[in-house]
Amino acid sequence: MSNIIVLGAGMVGSVMARDLSENHDVSVADIDKVTLKILKKRLSQINTIELDGTDFTTLKTAIEPFDLVVCAVPGHLGFETLKNIIEAGKNVVDISFAPENCLELDYLARKNNVTAVIDCGVAPGMDNLLLGFHKTRMDIEFFECLVGGLPKERRQPFEYKAPFSPIDVIEEYTRPARFVVHGRVVTREALSDRELVNFDKIGTLEAFNTDGLRSLMHTMQDIPNMKEKTLRYPGHVESIRTLRASGFFSQEPIQINGMEISPLEFTSKVLINEWKLKPKEQEFTIMRVTIRGQEGGKLKEYIYELYDEYDKVKQETSMARTTGFTATGIAQLLLKGKFDKTGVFAPEHIGGHADCCKTVIDYLEERHVRYRLDENTL
Repeated sequence: MSNIIVLGAGMVGSVMARDLSENHDVSVADIDKVTLKILKKRLSQINTIELDGTDFTTLKTAIEPFDLVVCAVPGHLGFETLKNIIEAGKNVVDISFAPENCLELDYLARKNNVTAVIDCGVAPGMDNLLLGFHKTRMDIEFFECLVGGLPKERRQPFEYKAPFSPIDVIEEYTRPARFVVHGRVVTREALSDRELVNFDKIGTLEAFNTDGLRSLMHTMQDIPNMKEKTLRYPGHVESIRTLRASGFFSQEPIQINGMEISPLEFTSKVLINEWKLKPKEQEFTIMRVTIRGQEGGKLKEYIYELYDEYDKVKQETSMARTTGFTATGIAQLLLKGKFDKTGVFAPEHIGGHADCCKTVIDYLEERHVRYRLDENTL
């Protein structure tokens, strides 16, 4: 039994803490007293620590007694938090999805004899793991990930609920999208190249460009075609484009009755109620990963599909489950010594290592998060 600390008591952090507490001693740290109180009432076996994670001196002291850190802080704090965890000499599994390239901290992790695994979610995360697994077995020519989290009940005008902060979602809608075509990096506007895609159980969704390849842009440069697209109900893109074109996502302050306000900040405040998941609200996660290339002298294609719903028994969202259990599955790899290399690693590095990919898939299967595989020879 190991001693683990989870930084962040939010939707995903609390699910990871609950999962890990079934076999380990777990503490959760957060700055929000109310959130910690609610968590402790629901999960009495978990220790809670009030902690300002931006005070890095205090952070390093707080994590000192623990065998492993699981980092679930907001993205804008992710890079510096990860850096300080590594400087403290602690192994870490991270889902903060920082905008910076956390692979740049590899030198620091090796210097401090630390194993750090970043982007341990559903996407990025499991799609990377699957790609890493097949990369060691075939010459990959094409990789595509289509992924989204959506409410089961569709309500106009957006037909969407955000499991994360609206600002983080809006950032996804405004940051230029990078993907790879015939070996060249292509950059296009987010929300571009809209297409309709059919899925079992769900029907037709729309897919559009977002900047989701992240570490793959650096670690899989020999794959000539790679892209990631976000999934929403048809019509969502047009609604978001209207807001964006009208200036609602601008960060440039404007004057209103003598007061300065950022349109983006205003929009986020307005949308937080519109997009926030209500307690026990039904939602689902959908993902399709396609990997195609030469294997054993034949053109092979592997298609992984995930469909997961809100857990009514444990009252845990699908997005928290599919994200969090990937991270806790990878945490188990580190705790059991199945992956013990020092440095900063993305999930694609782990996917090709021994039986790590299968171990994580089995771990998810035990928690009823199932990836269905369709294998074809073309």
